[in-house]
Amino acid sequence: MEFTRRTFLGTSASAVVAASTMAKGTVLGANDRIRVCCIGLNGRGGAHIRECIAQNGVEVAALCDVDERVINRRAQEVAEAQGSKPKLYADLRDVMDDDSIDAITLATPNHWHALASIWGCQAGKDVYVEKPLSHNVWEGRQLVAAAQKYGRIVQHGTQSRLSSTLMRDIQLMHDGFIGEIVHSRGYVYKNGNRHAIGHGRPGKAPDYLDWTLWQGPAKRRPYLERVEGRGGLQVHYNWHWFWEYGNGEIGNQGVHEMDIACWGHNRGAPVKVMSQGGRYGWDDDGETPNTQATSYTYADGSMLTFEVRNLGSFPEKCDRSCSNSFFGTEGYYVRGAGFFNYKNEPIPVEVEEPPSNGVFGNFFDAMRSRKAEELGAPVEAGHNSCIHIHVGNIAYRLGRSLEFDPKKERFVKDREANRYLKRDYRDGFEPDELA
Repeated sequence: MEFTRRTFLGTSASAVVAASTMAKGTVLGANDRIRVCCIGLNGRGGAHIRECIAQNGVEVAALCDVDERVINRRAQEVAEAQGSKPKLYADLRDVMDDDSIDAITLATPNHWHALASIWGCQAGKDVYVEKPLSHNVWEGRQLVAAAQKYGRIVQHGTQSRLSSTLMRDIQLMHDGFIGEIVHSRGYVYKNGNRHAIGHGRPGKAPDYLDWTLWQGPAKRRPYLERVEGRGGLQVHYNWHWFWEYGNGEIGNQGVHEMDIACWGHNRGAPVKVMSQGGRYGWDDDGETPNTQATSYTYADGSMLTFEVRNLGSFPEKCDRSCSNSFFGTEGYYVRGAGFFNYKNEPIPVEVEEPPSNGVFGNFFDAMRSRKAEELGAPVEAGHNSCIHIHVGNIAYRLGRSLEFDPKKERFVKDREANRYLKRDYRDGFEPDELA
């Protein structure tokens, strides 16, 4: 029987979601089957389903999405792949009320990531949350606090943290293999993958989509129909380019390279940030920059630079359009190419790569052991990488250099900039203040 969208009610009893009480959660034995609900099923959500089904002892027991066409398609895929039908939910708050679900994976738009993850922790569920784990700095800190307070396993969906090659090479850098790292660089060019999105006009959302629930904690905005062509302008991908829902390219593909840059640079959050750019060459309704150059300075004077160029660019030394470089006092490293001295001669590496079972395998292993320290992409590391994204975007939007206090996670004596650290949440969709 096909799933039909349940009418959204703002007064839904499930909105309370364990209202600030500590949920016990299931304690899993080594042989217990882990029951997962995948939430947000378009795009990356499909990969979540496939990854979970591929794991031993894991069942995709439920699916959740506000688009009934998407959820029906995915439900059929799950039934065919694993031989059992999942439960279907429209409202993720009902998932939180389902005590049979041990874990959730989240591939919703960015503006839902932190809130849904916090609700999951409060409901006693472990969480795999897609990148970036937050839409703003404040809610990211609340998610870190929620994972700690409720004793939950929370993995950030930046897969490179479980790359065997990067695990080895970044540890070598931390050990001084090319001296002290003084400059890190990340870049995202997405050659040929990004284009103008066109224009939209207010219209009626299709019957198969719960537009009110899709917006969740964001301000209510009209559903935009395309002026040119058919379909919606924001759903299901172009929301990335609207500040209300996304974080631009630096928070889309860029979060992967930013996470690697922060991991290798290993300095925590910056003390200064500046960012410039614009949305060049495209006549469309997108709000975020398609060209952006951002620099971060740390307390010890070292720096990290990050570039976004959606108009295209040349491939770098490693023949990649999205990658990283690290520059030390005795040599440099290019992801995909290796280590070099300053005569541009390769430096051989004789250390073996450590084993890795991938970001999902690592997540489920940590669920069974209940040891958050075993996570390759822990929530604290993800939060630090997302701080870089958010403060970079704030500097871009304000058009000036900013000073940041890493301990307080606030800008220094800058009321205007600090207003961007937290959004105005819609009633009934406010994360609890836990930190």
